[in-house]
Amino acid sequence: MGPWLDSVTGWLAANPQWLAAAVFIVAFVECLAIAGIIVPGTVLLFAVAALAGSGALSLSETLLLGFLGGILGDLVSYFLGRHFHQNIRRLPGLRHHPEWMAGAETYFQRYGIASLLVGRFIGPLRPMLPMVAGMCDMPFPRFVAVSLLAAAGWSIAYLLPGWATGAAIRLPLPEGFWLQAGIVAASIAVMVGLSANSSLRRHRRATIWISSMSLLILIALFIGYPYLTALDQGVMTLVQEHRSAVLDEVAVVFTLIGEFRNMLVFSILLTGLLLLCRQWRQAIFAGSTLLVTALANTGTKLFFARVRPEVLTDPITSYSMPSGHASGSFALFLTLAVLAGRGQPPRLRLTWLLIGCIPALAIALSRVYLGAHWPTDVLAGAMLAACVCAASLWLIQRHSPLEAMPQKVWWLVLPALIALFGFFVLRHLPHTLLRYAY
Repeated sequence: MGPWLDSVTGWLAANPQWLAAAVFIVAFVECLAIAGIIVPGTVLLFAVAALAGSGALSLSETLLLGFLGGILGDLVSYFLGRHFHQNIRRLPGLRHHPEWMAGAETYFQRYGIASLLVGRFIGPLRPMLPMVAGMCDMPFPRFVAVSLLAAAGWSIAYLLPGWATGAAIRLPLPEGFWLQAGIVAASIAVMVGLSANSSLRRHRRATIWISSMSLLILIALFIGYPYLTALDQGVMTLVQEHRSAVLDEVAVVFTLIGEFRNMLVFSILLTGLLLLCRQWRQAIFAGSTLLVTALANTGTKLFFARVRPEVLTDPITSYSMPSGHASGSFALFLTLAVLAGRGQPPRLRLTWLLIGCIPALAIALSRVYLGAHWPTDVLAGAMLAACVCAASLWLIQRHSPLEAMPQKVWWLVLPALIALFGFFVLRHLPHTLLRYAY
């Protein structure tokens, strides 16, 4: 695949006017039934996103093209399944690989709507599940609603890393940036790898290991952030170089949603609903995770008293490390992801955690984008939340595993949280440009 990939990327580098079409087509093929399994779309997506980040396309254009391509792939796959039904098994490719269809069918029958959301991030299932949904006559409006949500998260998770890499290579960054970025990235990769491995192997002390590794990285950040100035300034330079009016509005909405009082309302609502439904252990886990994270964030922030970046025109007097937006959002969404993964296989639990990190990451990165926090502030906030969440889960499961919540509880919790999220968006959107004018 190496020479073939080099030839494709070489041609696109020489013809950047075709990069927009390439991002759209690769995203489409990656989400298209059968083709998404055969074609190495993930590698291609990273490559074309890196070329786009080198100056050919803005971040918003790249994410939008990936989102639209993924949606089109989902729709074509859905209507293929809806048109052929059981005869779909006779199509070339599926006729010789019935296991592709069998795995997606089993997954869809077991998890229903959630399979379309979670399976989006599982390579072999991503292109097959929309076709299975059409084959099983899933209502089209329901399919579109779930597909839009899943495609939005997928485009960010799969295109943002490549685009950021391309943009970082192009810009003149401070000396030592790549060394510091490599050390931080390697530390996080080791933590994620060991955490995933221990979870997949069902180690009894997996959660305490995850908590300990998160704590080690958090301590290292507290001690070493004065020596990571090249990383902080380099990322800040990279972000500020690619500001746009559209992303400004989106970032302000996310950062306002992540403010302390709003996260407090989310936390109280979640814990209160769990208590109302008599999910006592789940309520204790959620409440303790959110409360301890908030207290620990406030205490450490006052202790370190780190000054914020000088980007916003409005001065902010509070301190920046760790980021309260990052710790609060990660604590909330990791808690929801842990509860969603109870009673499910290890791979599915890890996928739920990945999905939970996407909205939390959007809120956290909005702070870096707006210049309200250094990147290491955000990373410290995320590690603090991960440490507390894993420790709380370990404590609550010392004598018996945390049970899965009934579906009727989720049908109460999720609509309430989504409605509250929508309320905050509608409330803050008209005021974003006035509050954050540059």
